[in-house]
Amino acid sequence: MRPDPFQRDCGSRQVIDRIGDRWSVLVVLTLADGGRRYGELAERIDGISQKMLTQTLRGLERDGLVTRTVHASVPPRVDYALTDLGRSLLDLVSGLEAWATTHLAEVQAARVRYDAEVLRRPLASTRPARR
Repeated sequence: MRPDPFQRDCGSRQVIDRIGDRWSVLVVLTLADGGRRYGELAERIDGISQKMLTQTLRGLERDGLVTRTVHASVPPRVDYALTDLGRSLLDLVSGLEAWATTHLAEVQAARVRYDAEVLRRPLASTRPARR
């Protein structure tokens, strides 16, 4: 059977969920230039909680996109790096980053226009029709 991400039970949907997750995208982009320690990742990715960073790294490691290397030192040092499979995502996520930064002003302007229009609508038109 051919993978079909439009089917709820298809594993390809889980892959899309992983690589489309904002934290995964930011971790992959942060690791693009080489391995980083956990603290460096946490410092670079503003707003990510320790719990989310840990969950994201574990998911990326489980999916074969990131390696975790523990160095025998005091205190223990743990480095994370992209695998070859993870590096194969760089064009995709770099393109997403480039698109978002290039079109940010347009998206923000569209949001302002939309929000202004929603505020002008009569209250009844913002509710779904009853059946």
